[in-house]
Amino acid sequence: MSQASHSATRLGAVRADAARNLEAVLTTGARMLAADPGTTMASIAAEAGVDRRTVYRRFASREDLLAAIYASRLTAIEHAIEDARLREAPVAVALHRYVENIITVNRTWPVDLTRMLADDTVQARRNASVHEVDAFLRRATDEGLLRPGLPEGWASALLPQLMHLVSRQLPELGPGQAADVVVDTLLNGLGTS
Repeated sequence: MSQASHSATRLGAVRADAARNLEAVLTTGARMLAADPGTTMASIAAEAGVDRRTVYRRFASREDLLAAIYASRLTAIEHAIEDARLREAPVAVALHRYVENIITVNRTWPVDLTRMLADDTVQARRNASVHEVDAFLRRATDEGLLRPGLPEGWASALLPQLMHLVSRQLPELGPGQAADVVVDTLLNGLGTS
């Protein structure tokens, strides 16, 4: 192996390691801040298994770390929506895939976005995601998967609540099984008839 190839390989390994460290800091931070909003950056670094100087080099302040966590959650939501193919896939398939994806997002990034909604960019990204899901739920109603005549916005309000509940209340279920519970509850309710 030439010196240049060896250096490129080593640089790639360093970049991959840095990316893993960043991901660990962000996901650990999301989990810890959801449990305790007063969690310190040093505590997050320790739990993530990285040196606190690494965190402070990357994030000048706690607010910078929070902004990165929220941005990562938004990106994960956008990818979940894209992966579900809400416009193209058969409605039942898209619904299950979307719910499964969002349960994974909720478990990986359990922070609440409401603190960041004053930021215009965050608000715009969130609104775009909400609009996409609302359009899908109208499609699901038009194609007969959801019952027509429900109060305006009811399915759009209920679905995130069900996903939030199953994400927190049934951690023993994998994302697919948890999605089964949410979709069944959404489509069939809790009654026996």
